[in-house]
Amino acid sequence: MTSEWINRQVAARALPVSADAIDRIITGESAPIRQLKRMIAAVAVSDASVVVTGPTGSGKELVAEALHRASGRSGPLVAVNCAAIPAELLESELFGHEKGAFTGADRARTGRIEQAAGGTLFLDEIGDMPLALQAKLLRVLESRRIQRLGSNSDIPVNFRLVTATHRDLSQSIEQGQFRADLFYRINVFTLTVPSLAERTCDIPLILARMISDQMCQNPAADSPHFDVSAIRALCAYPWPGNVRELKNVLHRAFVMLPGRMVTARHVRDNLLGMAMPDLSDQGCDLPEPAPLSGDMPDPAGIQTAFGKLGDIDMRGYIRDIEVAMIEAALDKRVGNVAQAADMLRLRRTTLIEKMKKYGIRRGLDA
Repeated sequence: MTSEWINRQVAARALPVSADAIDRIITGESAPIRQLKRMIAAVAVSDASVVVTGPTGSGKELVAEALHRASGRSGPLVAVNCAAIPAELLESELFGHEKGAFTGADRARTGRIEQAAGGTLFLDEIGDMPLALQAKLLRVLESRRIQRLGSNSDIPVNFRLVTATHRDLSQSIEQGQFRADLFYRINVFTLTVPSLAERTCDIPLILARMISDQMCQNPAADSPHFDVSAIRALCAYPWPGNVRELKNVLHRAFVMLPGRMVTARHVRDNLLGMAMPDLSDQGCDLPEPAPLSGDMPDPAGIQTAFGKLGDIDMRGYIRDIEVAMIEAALDKRVGNVAQAADMLRLRRTTLIEKMKKYGIRRGLDA
């Protein structure tokens, strides 16, 4: 589906979806994430089923949450991880059971499908659902009725289905592991979550959000601080575990480097390499950016310096220069964003976009 179609749907819907509601759940301003957010806004108010795909740890459950919050549905978001529940228990978990339906069923139990009444049922890792249960789910989606285990009575249900998987369901169908009729029933819309490696420019924003969440949970914690070289090192890492792995790295920083300035060497040796840091070592990979005073350095000098260097990450280097210049301008103008923008000969909105991109909050919260 094209971006034009998405934009038309967002503009045409009767109930406006707040972009802030989606932004509060999904962090990032990269092109793939902006596209994902637009798609969420377009389909949220629909009752159509959605399949969320993406690599493990990329945040598929957050997309389900954003869809639910933006949908305006009055019922709850009920999540079930199909891979985490043994196959013999998953049916009871979804459909519920009556007292005496099986050994140990000493009382009736409402299933997750019933619990999602008026809301959203999120089936994570649906590709791991047993074939027999896939057939029963298909019947529920077609009839909008369920039967608890041990009962012959139909119970009407009303829910919006969102599913997620890291598997290629088309390949699973070819291998006989997933029903084609169920796939076509649930796959009205597909939302693809990009890997973290595809949106490394979002890392400063994600990191800032994670630190804020951590400090809200534990205000007494001593937060580490990531310098420019650390951010550059994080952006250069391939992140096979995606956002979940970045969260683990941050947890290590809180434990290993509380209240300290984290450098690229700390990222490589301690947070990724898992070696305890020497807390007496105050070394730093990069010097602090020099304040902007006097004449700016002559860009022609880069050609001379380049002859002494090997390969260089140009995008990372330019990013570091932009961060240093923005912070220096904010220092010069005492945190006044509008005056800093004038000093840098940028529009105020352009400077704000860059500050959000690099996780610079100074002056934005005033």
